[in-house]
Amino acid sequence: MSGAPGDGGVSGAPGDGGVSGGPGDAGVSGAGTPTVVKLGGSCLDDLDGAWWDDLAAYGRDRPLILVHGWSKPLKRLSPRYSEPSAVLRDRYGNQSRWTTPEVIEDIRTVSAALAEDVLGRLDRRGITAERLLGSDGLVAAGEAERWWWREKRLVELENLVGPITGVDPAALKNLRPGHAYLVTPLARNAAGREVNTDADRAAAAVAGATGAADLVLVTDVAHLLVDGEPVREIGAAQAAAFRDNGATGGMRKKLRAAGEALDGGVRRVVLGSASVTDLLAGRTGTVITRTPQT
Repeated sequence: MSGAPGDGGVSGAPGDGGVSGGPGDAGVSGAGTPTVVKLGGSCLDDLDGAWWDDLAAYGRDRPLILVHGWSKPLKRLSPRYSEPSAVLRDRYGNQSRWTTPEVIEDIRTVSAALAEDVLGRLDRRGITAERLLGSDGLVAAGEAERWWWREKRLVELENLVGPITGVDPAALKNLRPGHAYLVTPLARNAAGREVNTDADRAAAAVAGATGAADLVLVTDVAHLLVDGEPVREIGAAQAAAFRDNGATGGMRKKLRAAGEALDGGVRRVVLGSASVTDLLAGRTGTVITRTPQT
């Protein structure tokens, strides 16, 4: 594990500590190998035109699968989504949004508006794109946890969430350079019901199922911080140890997703708040691999 004091910028000089490549060579993925990019719901508003220009330039040579979050749009839709009661914690300590049929409809509403915006940004930059609901044949979910903490009591509740049990890449039949999918991370359970899933872990599952070499988690923090220090590179075992003994909130879920992606065959996971090419070139952000880079 290595730190990067002061490396908070969006870009660096060529050869500045990169994992691979220089300007214009953001990674080792082949032209037919997709790159999966998870767009954090908390940071979508902060991605400026230059960020989208960079993504489009990268996507002209590689298939793109974008998986979006919806946390901030959902909170804008209704103040109730900002209330502590909107989040549940299961008996194992894992957090989940309390999801009812009405919440599913609200997720669909904000996701449709978000998709129109994202697809428009890509289209204006020469990238064709299409939206796919995960629940439309892409993502399958298992049985949901039924016991949740409410007001210091463990109670049985119906919560329309589910662990991801499979991804069918056949639903992504148009993968090609210059074309992108935007995936809304809902899923379908065995009973045929539409359920909520964690977007980071959905992105990890999609990356593994499609043979992606890279998973990029775009978030609102520049690096993983361990003991207050930014981390440039970390191995999967160290990341898992920190996840279980130090990480909190959203970062804990991101590290779990990273581990699942690597277990699924993804070569590396990169997280940070910069452009996709800067993150993949290792100029900023945190790179997570099965074993630490040397």
